[in-house]
Amino acid sequence: MKIEIPERKKLVYEMLIPIRWGDMDALNHVNNATYFRYLEIARVDWMHSIAAMPTPTGQGPVIVNAFCNFYKQLAYPGDVLTKLYTSDPGRTTFETWVTMERADRPGVICAAGGATTIWIDFPQQKAVALPEWLRAVVS
Repeated sequence: MKIEIPERKKLVYEMLIPIRWGDMDALNHVNNATYFRYLEIARVDWMHSIAAMPTPTGQGPVIVNAFCNFYKQLAYPGDVLTKLYTSDPGRTTFETWVTMERADRPGVICAAGGATTIWIDFPQQKAVALPEWLRAVVS
């Protein structure tokens, strides 16, 4: 199943992630599971930058699904340029999308993925409305 990244989205964050030797598999390219780690690194670094990290005694984000489409192989050495986008804020959720390209080959998308994020009140263990400050960031 291939999930398409929407045309209408908002670029909110970019970062470089170094490809480590240990990220590769026996076929000498980045292992497919590692792409999900890259998605997570970009998403968590962005959430940290906007002070949206989960607080066990408060509220925060939880990922309810994730996907990745693979287009071109990544391999060591190099850096992955990740671009994180947001879209479709709902009452309690929003979408994140990440494109991955080699920093030395700008514009060539090697992989793209995303996740649905739901805002949770952890003590109550239930979804709650997105805070207005977060809605403004992801809209």
